Amino acid sequence: MMQTKVLLIEDDPMVREVNRQFIEKIAGFEVIGQASNGVVGIAQIQKLKPELVFMDIFMPEQDGVTSLRKIRELKLPVDVITVTAANDMETVKQVLHLGVFDYIMKPFSFERVQGTLENYLRFKKQMQTERELTQGELDQLFHYQGGHNEVQQSNDLRSEKSLPKGFNRATLEKVVHYLQSVEGASAEEVASGVGIARVTARRYLDYLEKQEKITMDVHYGGIGRPVNYYFSK
Repeated sequence: MMQTKVLLIEDDPMVREVNRQFIEKIAGFEVIGQASNGVVGIAQIQKLKPELVFMDIFMPEQDGVTSLRKIRELKLPVDVITVTAANDMETVKQVLHLGVFDYIMKPFSFERVQGTLENYLRFKKQMQTERELTQGELDQLFHYQGGHNEVQQSNDLRSEKSLPKGFNRATLEKVVHYLQSVEGASAEEVASGVGIARVTARRYLDYLEKQEKITMDVHYGGIGRPVNYYFSK
């Protein structure tokens, strides 16, 4: 199978690594480069010639909307999937008008990424046909519903209003992404990895476990008290 070449444009190294791991778990995709902002990202597109870009919106130097606009102005032959915490209607309208293939909100799951990439492979295959398309085939191209349930299930992590008092959505996303990037971690390790206090890490981990977004297992060492380890689903 020919590999679809993917470029990651994301300023957070931890999120970039999660994106890379998720994408490379899916047959048919290969991450060929990474960039931390839109300026470097566009230069990488011109140099590496990827077929697909995973791009954040909020980035230093040049944000995702500006970068997407420049990609279209330069007529670079690349498809774009935005992976971002931006959920305001104005941003959504702008990127839709600029022709993104999909819009994935943080925090996201492997299943959500898998759904959109599998659909992208079907999209590519259909776009290569030279015959006339049926209405059903056009509906598949323009009205993809895959991943909808996954999006609905994770709405509680995206809405600030739905979080417990004192919780911050950005911090919650960092905790989720940290757990996605490791093979299990204690509250102390999460606190160190995310840059928050241990007691704060425990509060977020307890919340995520109650929401069934992560799992917890007790590890018994040779000496001392047992330690709770948390795992991304």
